[in-house]
Amino acid sequence: MEVRLNVKINASDIYDYMLYHQYNSPAGLIGSGVGALMIVAFFMNRQFIFLIAGVVILAYLPCSLFLKSRQQAMLNPVFKQEMEYILNDAGVTIRQGEAEETQSWDNMHKAISTGRSIIIYTSPINATIIPKRCMEDFKMDVIRVISVNMPAKKVKIKE
Repeated sequence: MEVRLNVKINASDIYDYMLYHQYNSPAGLIGSGVGALMIVAFFMNRQFIFLIAGVVILAYLPCSLFLKSRQQAMLNPVFKQEMEYILNDAGVTIRQGEAEETQSWDNMHKAISTGRSIIIYTSPINATIIPKRCMEDFKMDVIRVISVNMPAKKVKIKE
């Protein structure tokens, strides 16, 4: 089975990936926990410094990721043009203009889904983002190709 998709990554797709990646990392979880504890401390002690610190800690990450995703979308030439994704038994091939790169399924770290995308991690920090808006009627085919070619323990995709 082979699925071909035309994909143009925009800032909101990058933001979705960054949010997932950060909030599922130890640093993101610790930061959220510390921010929440500061707000709890405010309700226990009624000292506004705890409330201010908690809100700043909780708001910093999403705001900074939002700005970073906008910047990447504007400055990275890869995101300015449409790409063709080809998913088949050999792996994931990405074509853009004359450039072409293929990653085999054996080298993939994991595949997950968010509300907006299916993300295939090609390394612990790099990923191929497949926005659901670009899949049209091929969403189930994309999921099937991934599920057939990757070990079940590496696939966390909700349909």
